Amino acid sequence: MASTATLYSKKAEKTATKLTLDKEVFGISEVNHQLLSQAYKTYLANGRTNNAVTKTRGLVSGGGKKPWRQKGTGRARFGSSRNPIWKGGGVAFGPTGVENYSLKLNTKARKLAVKQALSAKLTANAIKFIESFDVVKPSTAKLVALIDKLDANKGNVLLVVSNKTPELTLSSRNVTNFKVVNSSYLNVFDILNADNIVIENSALDGLSAQLKSSKETK
Repeated sequence: MASTATLYSKKAEKTATKLTLDKEVFGISEVNHQLLSQAYKTYLANGRTNNAVTKTRGLVSGGGKKPWRQKGTGRARFGSSRNPIWKGGGVAFGPTGVENYSLKLNTKARKLAVKQALSAKLTANAIKFIESFDVVKPSTAKLVALIDKLDANKGNVLLVVSNKTPELTLSSRNVTNFKVVNSSYLNVFDILNADNIVIENSALDGLSAQLKSSKETK
């Protein structure tokens, strides 16, 4: 049976409309925590950059002259002061800047993880649905007041919209715990990190169309 949810107006007031939520997107009862963890780590790995670069002994300047003669000094033989075990020497097995940290997760698993995350948040009463944010002019105060009236301004707040407008972006960018995301870019990382999620009504159809599949096997 499909679940229902209250739809709030543009002024954050309860309406008589009851939204019928797609059970394939919001009605998953069993959550695969291993899958959610894998999707979370994949998102982080794919956003990781490989800026760290170290110099090997062949790249460190100097060291052309043998520190001391091969025999007769009583010390261990060394051919170059750029040896990794010497101070100022090269780095052994360090990052070279060409590493690939990305991970792969097939589309079916990624969609399932998003649906499970949404279902878990809905079960925890952490999702509210609003007609629209109706931000005509940038106003941080009005947006914060709207979220406060929805009783959703606790912790990290994720605003899911069908169209990320410049006005809404400007209104939210100075609020550190607010994040606006287009429904087509919704991911497990943002969902799990959010304490409260507010979804625009117009984003629901696109969200369902994006996440629904013909058949799924468990």
